[in-house]
Amino acid sequence: MPSVTHDDAPLLADLMPWSVAPPRLGRGWPTGPDAASLKARWDAFVKAEGPDREALLEPTRSRTLHSAVGQLPGQSTGTEKLLRATGPCPEPVRVLHAPFDEQWLIPDHRLIDAARPELWRVADEHQIFAVEATAAPDADGPLLLATSLLPVLRPGRIRPLYRRPGGAEPNLAPGLVEHLGARLGNSVEPVDVFAWALATARYAPGGHSVPLTEDAELWAQGVRLGHRLLWLMRRNGERPKLPGGRRPYVRAALPSRPLTLHYDRDEETLHLDGGLISPVPPEAWDFEVDGTRVLEHWFAIRTAEPEPGTLAAIRPATWPQAWTSELLELITALALLAELRPQQKELTVTAPITAAELRRAGVLPVAEAARKPASVLDHHEEGPEGQFALI
Repeated sequence: MPSVTHDDAPLLADLMPWSVAPPRLGRGWPTGPDAASLKARWDAFVKAEGPDREALLEPTRSRTLHSAVGQLPGQSTGTEKLLRATGPCPEPVRVLHAPFDEQWLIPDHRLIDAARPELWRVADEHQIFAVEATAAPDADGPLLLATSLLPVLRPGRIRPLYRRPGGAEPNLAPGLVEHLGARLGNSVEPVDVFAWALATARYAPGGHSVPLTEDAELWAQGVRLGHRLLWLMRRNGERPKLPGGRRPYVRAALPSRPLTLHYDRDEETLHLDGGLISPVPPEAWDFEVDGTRVLEHWFAIRTAEPEPGTLAAIRPATWPQAWTSELLELITALALLAELRPQQKELTVTAPITAAELRRAGVLPVAEAARKPASVLDHHEEGPEGQFALI
């Protein structure tokens, strides 16, 4: 990514000290690309009884029909054991299931092996999550992803921008914002630090580093670039657009259930069996995260044949129109992100603010408390079998 004139760049793990391991779902059927299928799966699950219900659950050591767990923060779901669960499906929520792949999840703690309740407590409209991609010296894709949705993708650690709901208490090294502001001669917002990290994060042994600068003009340039990256990754309902003539369109209708995906580089055309989408820039097709091509993975998730008789086998009978719209938007976002890569690579970080300087200023090392979640409970959370959770 960006070149740097000093090897003593601080680590992301020190600048954003609180991190959480990604949730571990334990079973695939509570997630999916469309919410209606999840509700149908739940209905089939609660209609089953005895051994049939147990088999459909796909029990693990962490979750069986007899597991007693509380509600996830912010969710209204049953807390009786799944053995006795009845009623309608909890309303599915939107999550980031894989890089640039937004799906749905049944937010029921009884179905999720390791849900990471501390993430759910701070997930709201103000929150931005940084998700670490696998660090490698030759990584060409983004090292950091950003999302407003709850991330459930593995394996990278998740670093929320805020430690409390409502955008309160930034998850930044105490004193970092003030020190940067003093050195730059400008006020610095927490989201600007996040944006700068998104634009400049680079490989470092054991993680990611974020070179900082005291050059106000360079800082502003990097922050602008980072905010553009941030918007393209989050979007939040806004749709990015390529200039007319470059916008991808459906040139031939997609079949009811496309099974194969092929890219014609010369024609810049995506073939979904007999369906055609173009133009698709090569940069969008080649876009990878952790060595996996994003578009191929997105398509494979929606077309993989589930095991018959499982809840995952309940899925749309035909390719939904909504998936086509999501695919067109994804192609656009990846193309625009790819256009920003040269700017990231050309961003030479001079006048560095080093880790040694942050240590002299008392910003580093951070106190151990900064690496732990904040206490955010301002109301009771329901525990197993309707009891209040004691947290």
